[in-house]
Amino acid sequence: MGRVIIIDDNVVYCDHVGNLLAKEGIETERIYSLSAAKKAVLSVSDDDIILSDLRFPDGNGIDLLKYMRENGRRNPFFIMTDYDEVPTAVRSMKSGADDYISKRTLEEELLPTIRSLLKRNSRSLVKREHILDRESEAFQAIDHRIRLVAPTNISVLILGENGTGKEHIAAKIHRRSDRADKPFVAVDCGLLSSSLASSILFGHEKGAFTGATDNKAGYFGEADGGTLFLDEIGNLPMEVQQMFLRAIQSKTYRSVGGNRDKASDVRIIAATNEDLNKAVEERRFRRDLYYRIREFVVELPPLRKCREDILPLAEFFIGEMNAELKKSVSGFDAEAKKLLALYHWPGNVRELRQVVQTAVLMTGEGLILSDALGLDATEAESGVSDFALIDETMQKDRIIKALKQTDGNKRQAAKLLGISPPTLYKKMEQYNIQ
Repeated sequence: MGRVIIIDDNVVYCDHVGNLLAKEGIETERIYSLSAAKKAVLSVSDDDIILSDLRFPDGNGIDLLKYMRENGRRNPFFIMTDYDEVPTAVRSMKSGADDYISKRTLEEELLPTIRSLLKRNSRSLVKREHILDRESEAFQAIDHRIRLVAPTNISVLILGENGTGKEHIAAKIHRRSDRADKPFVAVDCGLLSSSLASSILFGHEKGAFTGATDNKAGYFGEADGGTLFLDEIGNLPMEVQQMFLRAIQSKTYRSVGGNRDKASDVRIIAATNEDLNKAVEERRFRRDLYYRIREFVVELPPLRKCREDILPLAEFFIGEMNAELKKSVSGFDAEAKKLLALYHWPGNVRELRQVVQTAVLMTGEGLILSDALGLDATEAESGVSDFALIDETMQKDRIIKALKQTDGNKRQAAKLLGISPPTLYKKMEQYNIQ
């Protein structure tokens, strides 16, 4: 189940809405400025819901909505405002907002709407996770590691380039653990400044500082019993690293203004796209924290190393985009498939999704042609194996060729093709290859 991201420059009101939802067992994240929101919304999970104020000192909620849509984020988006004006409501709906809620009636309208959306999104994600099971040998090995570590409380460090799906893997570990019915709380470590970290991580008591009119649970409190996912942990300031380490090691924390320690029961999963070993050597990351979070490592390969996954993912994204954009694209032509399979995908799965989104929008119906992908053919990988399964019509011949090359050794043939042995057996049966 996703979170509700509350965005309002009125800290008191933002916390009031967050506390209202938290009392109902709904996970929240509070963001107090439009600039911070623009950074955060590009890394939200697909099942998160955005609840944004209309007016900010440096812009408005409708601009934030447009920014999300332009960057491929289709999360449910609600505008809330003190300005109960019909023209503004109409403009926000035309821009793609799911609804418009007056703050005067928010408490009556919000909870039923949010609960319904969270349940719908949760069902959608369960279905999507099944569809997106990847068959490359590398991801079969990753899935095996996930099955091993998920039932434990061991800390996990997920390594991978941007766009490889690190949060998706973290959520998958959580869903397969004994903590699956408890919260999964994602923290963008790049947004944790030294000055606000204590309150954001550990919460604060009423009256702890000016504007603290209510008790507020921090990330550790929100994740109690569940999983705390620290995304891009390499971005943590050194002072904040020390706070994390103490809470993780002692399994206790103290809220700002509190007079006693609270027990912490969270499972830690961290992720990074940088070399933490190098960061430790350069004294940008604490060595003791590094060893504490990397009890078990899951390394995600870039998409260019898992070419068998490209076409199934792209075809899944066609279905997703047809539904979102109300189009009727049926697939890719042969040249488009070849270009997809050969392109080097520096932005990984995230880039692939955005490319398919644009291609579906531009094509509308029928087959997507290679020109609609907007990819530079000169940037395609020239060293891709001749055995790569690029097009279904070529698969049988390439499997036979790989088996001959390896003298019938199926495990070696599977490795040559870039697929797992079980996938090779399935395809041999499909094509009646003896």
